[in-house]
Amino acid sequence: MAAGAARNTGFRFAVRLTPKGGRDGLDGWAQGPDGKHYLKARVSVPPEDGKANEALVRLLAKTLGIGTSKVRIVSGTASRVKMIEVEGDPSRLAALGEHS
Repeated sequence: MAAGAARNTGFRFAVRLTPKGGRDGLDGWAQGPDGKHYLKARVSVPPEDGKANEALVRLLAKTLGIGTSKVRIVSGTASRVKMIEVEGDPSRLAALGEHS
């Protein structure tokens, strides 16, 4: 999967988050005009007081079948595009493309 970078203890990838998106879900991978890949995600909560970020972390953890403590937003907390780091086996990230 060319959408992120494998690391010794996990994986990093970009997510474009849509808060107040009507539902919590992943909408697959996309490529931006700059050629970089990102995962499209939406959550039903507004971006107030970090609620949308928390919902994103819960959604990713649930999809991957791991604890929320293994999913971190490492940059972009106040932006639509966020860099996510996940601890664990990078091969499990194939699940992110399967849950639309």
